[in-house]
Amino acid sequence: MLKRYTAGARLYDVLSGERLVYRVGRVAGIDALQPGRGDIVLDLGCGTGLNLPLLLDRVGAEGHVIGLDRSPSMLAVARDRVRRNGWANVSLLEADVLLLDPAEITSIALREGGRPRVDAAFSSYAMSVFDDWMPAWELLRSVARPGARAGIVDMALPTGAAAVFAPLARLACAAGGADITARPWRAPEREAANAEHTVLRGGHIHVVTGTLP
Repeated sequence: MLKRYTAGARLYDVLSGERLVYRVGRVAGIDALQPGRGDIVLDLGCGTGLNLPLLLDRVGAEGHVIGLDRSPSMLAVARDRVRRNGWANVSLLEADVLLLDPAEITSIALREGGRPRVDAAFSSYAMSVFDDWMPAWELLRSVARPGARAGIVDMALPTGAAAVFAPLARLACAAGGADITARPWRAPEREAANAEHTVLRGGHIHVVTGTLP
């Protein structure tokens, strides 16, 4: 899986269907997440950094975004994005969630924001790529403060009239190494208070946000 993202990192933003299909989910997810000015936000599985401008627009110069990804090639693209835009309030961390000590994230939060936990945690189109997404969710929970906002955006097969596009959706997810049946948004639905579930693109994109206890 890592080799797949290494080979395609430079072309990911162009070939992933971002503009035509998936950007709407990012925008809806971050709108529903409602990060505030000065917040510290974890972007788990940040990839090439497509969420960064949306998150930074919310947290402002006084906030901070921590991007975590296991692909050095994807992070290289994200670092280029950070450098081109002159963003000084972004930390990018290369690590596998199965091996990462949560203290690496909390130490960044403490250094950059003066507190040891993040105020919001977000993951878009990343959880379904893991063989088992639960350790990623558990990491997210472990570094978020009580009352933090959490959000997951991910994919499923289109339904209803849009079911005609199901073979295309299945092919796109397989090409990206995602399990279209994973349904990782079940975690915030189950564990977060006031969970809100929005379905987009004919059932292909699911957005769930809520407040962690």
